[in-house]
Formats: sequence, structure tokens, C-alpha cells
Amino acid sequence: MTLPLANLRVLDVSQIMAGPYCCMLLGDMGADVIKVETPGTGDQTRRAMGFRLKGNDSGGFLALNRNKRSVEIDLKHPEGREAFYELVRQADILVENNRPGVAARLKIDFETLHAINPRLVYASISGFGQTGPWSRRPGLDLIAQASCGAMSVMGEPGGAPMKSSVPFADLGAALFAAYAILSAVIGRASTGLGQYIDASLYETALGLSVWESAEFWGTGRVPAPLGSANRMSAPYQAVRAADRHMVIGAANDKLWRALCDVIGRPDLPRDPRFVDNVARLENRAALILLIEAALAAAPAEAWVERLLAAGVPAAPILDYEEALDTEQARARDMVMEVDHPVEGRVKTLGFPVKLGGTPQQVRRPAPLLGQHTEEVFHELGISSERVAGWRRAGAFGLAAAPPPA
Repeated sequence: MTLPLANLRVLDVSQIMAGPYCCMLLGDMGADVIKVETPGTGDQTRRAMGFRLKGNDSGGFLALNRNKRSVEIDLKHPEGREAFYELVRQADILVENNRPGVAARLKIDFETLHAINPRLVYASISGFGQTGPWSRRPGLDLIAQASCGAMSVMGEPGGAPMKSSVPFADLGAALFAAYAILSAVIGRASTGLGQYIDASLYETALGLSVWESAEFWGTGRVPAPLGSANRMSAPYQAVRAADRHMVIGAANDKLWRALCDVIGRPDLPRDPRFVDNVARLENRAALILLIEAALAAAPAEAWVERLLAAGVPAAPILDYEEALDTEQARARDMVMEVDHPVEGRVKTLGFPVKLGGTPQQVRRPAPLLGQHTEEVFHELGISSERVAGWRRAGAFGLAAAPPPA
């Protein structure tokens, strides 16, 4: 069945994480994503990560660029820009993540491309947005996590600042950009015009700080690190059982009482220190000591089974080897295998959301650099002679050569 975005063509003029992930999400929903890459080098992520696969492309690149085609175009070359403008004429969406000002210097900014294709939805993803005193600063996930306040509340109380290993600023910016892009596409149906979208890692990270900002404005106190604990509920955190850590989410009084019954401490809800959530938050350290003393009597797996049977949210803390091999991950197809022309069968994460009527599929593995240059221009109706002329002129790189058939 036809996927919902099958009628949209996307130009992915981005690299590393936020932009490529955004475009991959659109590709997973059926869009024709054309990745425009610098000749000879391509997306920086092709050479990233501290381990090698069989070919030249990293596992990170493969993870962020499925369901795309790759063309090599030198956007600094006049003939390269001419070729790029031909792509723009027939595109619906463009995503770029250059530092503010670079797109204008390359003559691929919104104003230039809007004049060529007024229906183009153009999304820029940057570190701090296109305006404001920080707009020209380099933007990375690490920088966004530090600048938005998130690193000040991560880790254990009194410990060194920590960042989230999951790059939520990058990935969140990709999700917000995809949401804005599709909103603009829907709006275009009534106006006939595309529009400019300005997304940033900083605003994404700050916008996700709903608990922390609410605490600060509500109390006047600057939020501090809590380890794995929650700002609004207790007990709601990692705790130690006899053999390993687990998590418990007793987020209301009913669950709290059920937890106490399971661990053999039905007296705790009557203790003035733990009588309601406000009291439990104020006395969290003492509360956790008492809970862990009770949990020391059995392994985490046994406690999780008992708590779940009583309706109390609980789970073991898994590493990635365990998490990728759970019965739930298998049941939900969250690990898939894809055929790659160099790597052979490679594993990739499945689709985080499922469409019932038009189920997604990995239609293409991550592309080789420039693999589809001739194919794409041929589909757009550009003559072979014109494409060959661009190649001779260096539009696709001075050392470029047609990829093997």
C-alpha cells in the first residue's frame, strides 16, 4: 500500500544527526528523500564513530540515512548550483543544518530558493536559531544540553555535571522540525505557498524542560540533580534489589500503598514522613533507604514480577544488549535486518510508531556516496547530455566518476 508521504520529495542538505534523522523520519513515511552531499567526502557521519565496518561508512551513518538516495553536488561550484536548482524546482521540502549565514553565502537560502519554487517548505536546523545574540555560535547536542540547563540537573546530587548519553537535543530538534514541516505542508494546501521553518537544538532542549521550569517558577528554587529520581513524585526512581538495580514508579497514593504491601511494609503509609506525596518528596532519602532495605531480600526480577502483579509500575534496568533482545522488542519488530550493497545484512532499529493501514518498510538501505546522482536527474527529466556536461565541469566534484552499475 502507498505510504502517506509518497507524493513528497525532500532535499536533505544536512549532515551528522538532527537534519538527517528528520529526513529519515519523512523517508520512513514514504517521502522520496534525496541526500545532497559534498563530493568526495559526503556527510561527516560517514566517517564518524570509533569503530569500522566492512566499507567506508560508519554504523552511525547507516542508522540515520535509510530510505534515502544520495547525489553528489558541489554547491560552491556555479554548475553545481545550477544542478541543485533543478532539484529545487521539483522538490516539496528542503532541510539544511548549516550555521546561520552559510546558506546565504552558498546561494541556497530560503529567499533564493523561494523565488525558484514558491511551494518549497524550507527548514533550517541550527544550534541556537537564526536570530539572537547566540545565533552564530556553533551548535552541538552537548552545547545545547549545557546551555538549556539540562546538564545542571543530571547526575547525582553533589556530583559533577553530566549530559544525557541519548542526544535528546539533536533528536528532539529532528522531531520538532518534522512536525513543523508536515504542518507547513498541510498549510500549503490552502495557500499554495511554502514557508520558512527555524528550528534549533537549544530551543528544543529548553522546550523539553517542562518539569524543571515548572519547579523553578513554582518554588523560586533552582532545580538541582536528583539522580534517577523524579521531581514530582516519590518513590519514582532506581532502587537497589538483592542483585541489581531496578526502577519503581509509585506515582500516586494508591500505588504507594500497593508497593508497601508487596515489600512487606504496610506500616509506611501511616508514617507522617510518607503520608502523602509532598511528605515523601521532602523525605525521599529516608524513604529510599527503607525501600531498599526491604528489596534486599530478593532479586530484582522477583520484585518486578510481584510489583507488576499488584499493578505497580516496575522494571529491571537493562543494558543495550538486553534491551535489544527482549521479547517486547522482538514482538514489536524494533530490530530489523536490511540488505546493504557493501555491508551485507545489517541490523537497524525498527519504526518507533506503526501505521496500521500503510505499514512502513525499509525500502532502501543508507546510500553509498553519490550512488543515485545520474538516476535522480534522469527521473527529473534532465537530459543525459546536460548531466554529463555538469559532471565534466566539476559540478559533482572534480574527481567524480559515475558509480558502478
